[in-house]
Amino acid sequence: MNDFMRKRIVFVVFFLLLLMMAVPYGCTDRKPTQADTVNADTQATDTSTIDSTERLIAETPMPKAADELFDDFVFNFAANRKLQMKRIVFPLPVYRNGKLVKKVASSQWRIEHFFMRQGYYTLIFDNDRQKALLKDTSVNHVTIEKIFFKRKTVQQFLFDRVRGEWILTSMNYKPLYQNKNASFLKFYHHFSVDSAFQVRSMASEVEFTAPDPDDDFSQISGVIMPQQWPDFKPTLIPRGVIYNIIYGQTYTETTRKVFLIRGIANGLEIELSFRKERGEWKLVKFNS
Repeated sequence: MNDFMRKRIVFVVFFLLLLMMAVPYGCTDRKPTQADTVNADTQATDTSTIDSTERLIAETPMPKAADELFDDFVFNFAANRKLQMKRIVFPLPVYRNGKLVKKVASSQWRIEHFFMRQGYYTLIFDNDRQKALLKDTSVNHVTIEKIFFKRKTVQQFLFDRVRGEWILTSMNYKPLYQNKNASFLKFYHHFSVDSAFQVRSMASEVEFTAPDPDDDFSQISGVIMPQQWPDFKPTLIPRGVIYNIIYGQTYTETTRKVFLIRGIANGLEIELSFRKERGEWKLVKFNS
């Protein structure tokens, strides 16, 4: 992401942080009602506060260059109501397990902030090579997965680049067990909240790179044993909802996963590398 876009995101996040102080976090894992609204995980909030914040954000138009990389576009889409409404195909088709169940009119749509209110987003790769897709301007189809652990459901937002502009073209709901990363996601959900399980899920030696506690501008690298994990472990994400962005990477039944945690406008970036050994996922490396 270029410096110009990072400055824009700082602007966006500043107002969203003010919003978070005024209203509760909107995503929960409660089961959807029978009506099954478009964003059933969003709680009722002070819409007047949200609207005023979005008006401020909307005053800064998205540059045309933001459509070159989805990574740049999505932050504008998530924060700018006016832009979001323009970049959705209405009526929006909604599928369950690949079967069309309804179409959502523009009047029914509630703005989707994705991961903006969490302050971070997550990415899953099978290998390091797939990370290059984040900066690949030839990518024309991207899927954002909103993963509900307690509900065991994945809500997919499918984007296509049409005539040079990113457009949300459909949504799809699938049970978590059908996800290509189901085994790893089940493991990581447990790993993120259980400190004892974290220690049990480490290789005998784990490579690491972390900030130097004695020098804010330096890092230290080395190898730790499982019993040293509490002293070195980075911030993990024990949320009920996480996101994954598929930039075109094809997942397989691999024995390796790379899990990235990226902060929004705060420089946070944590990379965890896992390897499956004798049927169990083990942490083998982390950078923070």
